[in-house]
This record gives sequence, C-alpha cells and structure tokens, in this order.
Amino acid sequence: MSDKKHTTTSGIEIKPLYTEAKPMDERPGEFPFTRGIQKDMYRGRLWTMRQYAGFSTAEESNKRYHYLLAQGTTGLSVAFDLPTQIGYDSDHEMADGEVGKVGVAIDSLKDIEILFDGIQLKDITTSMTINATASILLAMYIALAKKQGADLKQISGTIQNDILKEYAARGTYIYPPKQSMRLITDIFEFCSKEVPKWNTISISGYHIREAGSTAVQELAFTLANGKTYLKAALDKGLDINVFAKRLSFFFNCHNNFFEEIAKFRAARRMWAKITKDLGATDEKAQMLRFHTQTGGSTLTAQQPLNNVIRVSNQAMAAVLGGTQSLHTNGYDEALSLPTESAAKIALRTQQIIAFESGVTDTVDPLAGSFFIENLTDEVEAAAWAYIDRIDAMGGSVNAIESDYMQNEIAGASYQYQKEIESGERISVGVNKFTQEEEGLTEVFNIDDSIRKLQSEKLDHLKSTRDQVAVEKALQQLDEAARGETNLMPLIIDAVEKYATLGEIADVFRASFGVYQ
Repeated sequence: MSDKKHTTTSGIEIKPLYTEAKPMDERPGEFPFTRGIQKDMYRGRLWTMRQYAGFSTAEESNKRYHYLLAQGTTGLSVAFDLPTQIGYDSDHEMADGEVGKVGVAIDSLKDIEILFDGIQLKDITTSMTINATASILLAMYIALAKKQGADLKQISGTIQNDILKEYAARGTYIYPPKQSMRLITDIFEFCSKEVPKWNTISISGYHIREAGSTAVQELAFTLANGKTYLKAALDKGLDINVFAKRLSFFFNCHNNFFEEIAKFRAARRMWAKITKDLGATDEKAQMLRFHTQTGGSTLTAQQPLNNVIRVSNQAMAAVLGGTQSLHTNGYDEALSLPTESAAKIALRTQQIIAFESGVTDTVDPLAGSFFIENLTDEVEAAAWAYIDRIDAMGGSVNAIESDYMQNEIAGASYQYQKEIESGERISVGVNKFTQEEEGLTEVFNIDDSIRKLQSEKLDHLKSTRDQVAVEKALQQLDEAARGETNLMPLIIDAVEKYATLGEIADVFRASFGVYQ
C-alpha cells in the first residue's frame, strides 16, 4: 500500500479505509438538517435549474432569457455589468470599457422593463447577483412587478445583497460597512412586511472560493458573515423567526467530489446551531437553504471541452449535497461569456442528472457512508475553529477590517497555485495530458458600442421624464439617508420616477461616504 499522504483541498487527511462512523440517528427535514431540509427532498420537488445570464443591453439579455426558458430552465439568474454593480450609469467616465461586458447594463427602470419584456414576474423566480446596489435593483424589480399588476406578497426570488464578502474577496463595494449594513437591514425589514416570499440576502461563499479559499474557509467565512447579518437584524429589533426564513446561501462547488458533499451537509448542521443559539425557535428559520454554482475558477482555457466533465462532476456533488437551486457553467467560460450552445449543454447537464441518473430517487443517498460521515464531521470541526477565531476578534466586520479573512484566502490561493506549478496537484490539460490548445470556433464577444447605445437611451430618458419629480424624490432620499427612516419605500419612489441607478447611488455616496 502506498504511504503517500492524501488530503482534501482543505488539507484534511483522507484515510485509506473507513470502518466506522457515528450512528446516523437524524432524519431529513428535521433539526439539525444534515440530511436535507425537506423530508422527501427531490422526490417532492427538484432543485430550481437556473442559468446565470446577462450581457450587453437589456434587449439582448431578454432574448437569452426567452431562449433559456424555452430550453426548460426553471428560474432566471441575472448577471449585471460592473458599472451597474458599483453604481455608475453607462455614460459615466468610470463605465468606459465595461458597459455590458460581464453582465447586462441597467441604468433605470426602463432597462428592467425591457429586460423582462414578455416575462411575467409572478410566474418565475429571479435571482439577481447584485450587492452594493442591491436595494436599487430590488426597487426596480418591485416597481416592474407593480406595473405588471403582480401581488407583491406572492413574487419570489433572491438578491445577493451580501456586502461583507465584497470587502473580503470580490471588491464591488461602494459605501462603508456600517452604512452598507443599514441598507441590508432596511431590505430585511421592508421585505418581511411587503414582499414576504423574497429572499433578502444570499450569503455568498462562491466568491470567497473563487478568490482562492479552501472549501473549509469558504464554509467558515460564509457562516461567520451570516452570523453577523443575523446579529445586525436582531440589533434593529427584527424577529429572527421571521427574517431568518428569507435568508439564503450561495456556495461554490469545486472538483473534490466528497469534500464538497461533506461541506454542504456540514453547512446545514452548523447554521441550524448558529440560528438556534441566537434565538430561532421556528424550524424554517433554522434551515440553511442554498443555491450552488459550479466552480468558475476550475474551468480551463486549455482543452475547454474537458470542462463539460468538470461541470458534470461538480453538479452531481451539489445535488448529492442537497442544493435547492443550481447553475452549471458553460464549457467555454474560461474564454468568454457562454455561447447559446454552451449554455444549453450546461442546462442539459442538470436535466440529465435530474431525470436519468437515479440520484433523486432517495434522500441523502450517501448518508451512513463511513467516509462521508467522518468527512462531514471533520469539515465541520475545521470550520468551527475558524469561526471561533473570528468570534474572538469581534465578528466578521473586524476580521475583514483587520485583513484576517483576506490574508487567509490569499495564503490558500498561493498554496494552490504552487501545487499546480510544481505538478503536485494535477489539472488535466494544464500540467498533465497537455496538447496544443484547441481552438473553439464560436466565442462570444461584446462590442464597445454598447456604451453608446446605453448613453443614447439615458439621454432620451432624461429628456422625457418629469425632472422636477425626480429631483424631489432624490432630495427626499438624501434627507432620509441622513436619518434613520427605512430607505426602501423612497428608493422605490425614485426609480418609479425614472431616477437612474447612478443618480440614486450618488445620493448615497454624498450622505454615506465612499469606502476606501
């Protein structure tokens, strides 16, 4: 037998053989939900099949959404361009070169109306990957739902709205942490009363993992951030048994099949304990519900068709781990935004797992495996060790402001890259089984002329809207931002008057300041 040491990506040692595990005495759908949050899981309802999409103008993205819906996707997931994410209109000098590139450009309610043209918001769930400007995009979505005549009490979807991981790993923040947390808790409060089926935050480990963290770090830092959001809402006087039901999570799924499954199982168990310790007594407030996206950083530009296998492996792990929603990456995403054909293969991957593999026929099929149960325990123990250190620092905000999280992620990323370069870790097609790079015949490109189109639309909007009403709405928003009033009704009023995203973000820049 080889004496080589085998470890997971988090450094957890894997034994050559497992012969025992703690007895499994819990059932699915029961605290602490290790085995899943529903008693029958996918026998009762499959996960939501989403495809993250958005590029160019609202018109072009609308065409892709109709295509995906026609192919059988069961929920929409909106990608926004960088100017939208950091609160600049398309005609701002800071937007130059970025309009419509990594997502769709949204400057006003007019763009949202075009984005969802022909799509009834009451009939779908929509996930929006937006953080610093989440309140504005949610306000636009609500305004459109109202125009469509939808019952706001019934519309459902998710905004990411997770600013802490932006400071730690991703960088699309605008305002200082305290003011950003205020916007988040205002959304919690408003939606709990007015849009009760909306998931008000998707606490995201995905970008922490993409920045280079290990699986354990992704789990620990995400739950630590979640704990901080819980405490902020409690400090605002909100009822944990109400607002915690609308919190969701967003995890990455990488290549180490069993570690990823163990991570998801441990996550549910840990969150159940965290919420219970903070006073949650309603089981639905103790449940960790999560969306998964396959690992973008695992995709290779070399031999890109290999990514079909990687994505399939990761998607299967997410399903076996009990995800509620799943996005599968296109095989060409290391080269460009996904083409229609790549997006279709990614969706078909989910459909084949759902309808052909048999893994949905029973709940938590790997439960009781000596290896899975031990690995779940070890992932959990390693994640608690991180959370205990963060708690000792005073929580996530302090851990981020002291650069603790950032340094841990950077260290893990550096270690991973060293292992790839030395050949200690194999990446098929990159450092082993290499060949001359395959050229894909179809690559998706976004033209810089998009900025001109968006700027022309903005000029037209500003020349036709009621400018006096816009200025009054922005002034009222500024006054409220300097006080303690819930800002969501005022943001909705401003977007309904066709104030632009950049104008509203600028009001907050003036009243909140900008985080450096």
